[in-house]
This record gives sequence, structure tokens and C-alpha cells, in this order.
Amino acid sequence: MSQLQPPTLPNDTLFTATTLPPAPIASPPSPPPWQDDRAVQLLGVEVTDVTRARAVTLLHEMIDWGLDEPMRCVYFVNAHTLNLADADPDYRDVLGRAAYVFNDGTGVRWAARMKGVRLRDNLCGTDLAPLLLSSTPGRRYFLLGADEATIRRAAAWAEMRFPNWALAGFHHGYVTEPEATDRIIDEINTARPDVLLVGMGNPLQERWLDANRPRLRVPVGIGVGGLFDFWAETVRRAPAWIRRIGYEWAWRLLQQPRDKARRYLLGNPAFLLRAVRDRIRA
Repeated sequence: MSQLQPPTLPNDTLFTATTLPPAPIASPPSPPPWQDDRAVQLLGVEVTDVTRARAVTLLHEMIDWGLDEPMRCVYFVNAHTLNLADADPDYRDVLGRAAYVFNDGTGVRWAARMKGVRLRDNLCGTDLAPLLLSSTPGRRYFLLGADEATIRRAAAWAEMRFPNWALAGFHHGYVTEPEATDRIIDEINTARPDVLLVGMGNPLQERWLDANRPRLRVPVGIGVGGLFDFWAETVRRAPAWIRRIGYEWAWRLLQQPRDKARRYLLGNPAFLLRAVRDRIRA
């Protein structure tokens, strides 16, 4: 009987401990970005703390959800806004009904640090709105606010600056009368924007959005404050280096002393006292 021989292997196939490649070490999967989102309570208002890039992603997610529920509102709070909310429970409730409230300014960062939170970014609407309109193309936006001449110039500037988004329409912000409100809501709904940017200042813009959100057929409404004044170039924005060090408020005070003196010279110290009180009560 012939003896069985072991199978022969190619010369270059050697199974030795020294030649086997090391087993790859599996890295733990990165958590989805939303698992790292966090919020901090400041003077009774929940402020979402995310980066600018994450905020833009959140806005696009809400746009993609469509019109299955009433318009989702997004607001920005600075020291002045939180002063108003602390003094007015009804306005604080308006902010509380927002989908997201983002932080704006040095005072809010200080207040968060008192509670042990270092905010990831400064998310003022003046910066975030251009980032949104420069992102995923094919969306539509509507501008509501300022006076007629200012909003017309702002709309023309935006149409040139953000060609990947379609300007669905614009209207001045003097729509406090019921009849005017009815007309502008019909105009907005007919235009079918994905995003409504409302620049009426605090607290009017938040109250207007909150009161009319059930009637507005728009996925997302955002309060943007004085954004249209910057786009129309009726007010100059602080240089980038002043914004980086957190002194844009001082620039605004120098530009508009009559309008801003009470807000900043009296409001900022009042806010810090409120923030200290809020920290003690926490």
C-alpha cells in the first residue's frame, strides 16, 4: 500500500509565527455627533451648546423633516436677551418653546463658565445665517424685517452672495397689525421657503415667530436680530479680530451710542449679577 504524502504548498507560502501579520486592533466606533450635544440652563433658558458646523447640520435636519408639524423656531440669546427673559416669564416661555436656543456673545460664555461649561462656539445669527445659506444648495429662504429700503438692499446683497439658495421673497418688518400679519403670512406661505429669517430685534422677533408658527407653512424660522442692517451696509460689522476677542458689543456701542448705551452700560453689569445669582441657586 502506498504511503499518503502531505500536500505540497507553493514555496512562497510559509505559515510561521514570524510571518503572520498582526491581527488588526479594532477601534471603538465614534459616537454619532448628536450623542455629544449638550445644553446648559442659563437664567431659566436652555441653551444648546454645539459647534457652528453641528448647528448648520441641525438646521438642515429640521428642514428635511418638512411640514409634518408646526414651524420649528431657532433663537439666539445674548446678555440682553437673557436679561429680558429673566424679567419677563412670558418671554422666557417663548424661548423655551424653541427647537433650539444658541448662545451669542461674551456675557453668555461667562455665565456658562460660572456653571462649569465652556461653550464650544459663539453662534450668533449674524455668523450662522451666512454659513447656512452657503451650505447644501437647492434650498429657498425668505427675509422678513427692517424697513422697506433696508430689506430691499439686504435682499439684493443676499441674492448675489448666496447663489446656491433661492431668494423666495422679502418684506419689511412692520407687520404688527393683524391685517398686515395675515397678508405677510399668506405671502410667505405662497413663496414656500425652507427657511424664514426674521430680523425685528428682541423680543419682538421671537414673539412674532412663536405667535404665528402654527400658521406658517415653513419648516424652520430663525430670529436673526440686526442681520439685515449688516447686509444692507447701513451698520458696519466689527472687524474679525474684535469679534474674536469678544468685544463686538463695544464696537456696536461706539457706532450707535444712543441706541445701545442702556443695553450695554447698564445691561451688562445687570446680567453679570443675574448670572452670579443663577449660579448660587443652581
